[in-house]
Amino acid sequence: MDTGKTLAGKTALVTGASRGIGFAIAEALGRIGAKVGICARDSKKLEDAAAKLRSGGIELAATAADVTNAKDIGALVAKTEQSLGPIEILINNAGIGYFGPTHLAEEKNWDAVLDTNLKSVFLISKAVAPGMIERRSGHIINIASLAGKNAFKNGGIYCASKWGLMGLTECMAEDLREYGIRVSVICPGSVATDFGPPASKKDPQKMLQPDDIAHAVAMLVTQAPQSFISEVLIRPTQKP
Repeated sequence: MDTGKTLAGKTALVTGASRGIGFAIAEALGRIGAKVGICARDSKKLEDAAAKLRSGGIELAATAADVTNAKDIGALVAKTEQSLGPIEILINNAGIGYFGPTHLAEEKNWDAVLDTNLKSVFLISKAVAPGMIERRSGHIINIASLAGKNAFKNGGIYCASKWGLMGLTECMAEDLREYGIRVSVICPGSVATDFGPPASKKDPQKMLQPDDIAHAVAMLVTQAPQSFISEVLIRPTQKP
């Protein structure tokens, strides 16, 4: 999608951006002019990602942060805005999975997945929303999954987090639309990254690629201001 530098001067924050989908989104937004804040828990992987993005001419700020921790989020938002300007685009991408029978899972598995996949979206959105409301504009895009709409064996905890994210997104959209803030959710099918069930036998060549999700994000944030697409479902052309 050739959008030129349509996001010139705007600041985007992408969580979970050291690899995979998050990295592809940060790169795509930077290519169309955005200044990009990126975060991840692993500082080494984050710096490696930042170096690659900077080599492509993207202006960015990289901050190691645990997005399940409100203090980390406060520091992340403050550093990003101090370095790049007010956050006008927020991409809630950070996520983890647990795959196994729900009745055999431990409480710590539930807490880790729900905190990362759902609580973090609440916390970060809460941190950036006041500025967006004051400016009466902004985009919040949550990366969910088709697992937020379809159940599957051994997916109980992961599906619960993504179904919850779907509901949270729809309610946030209603809460914020009157302020000119557009809240959307993208639900990819299986993506060729190192994320997913350990015994997956899917063919990576037939799976979605991180750039497919990045393309959808770029489409949403460059849409004309009088409307917004609330939900995007992405499937591979061939079943993996």
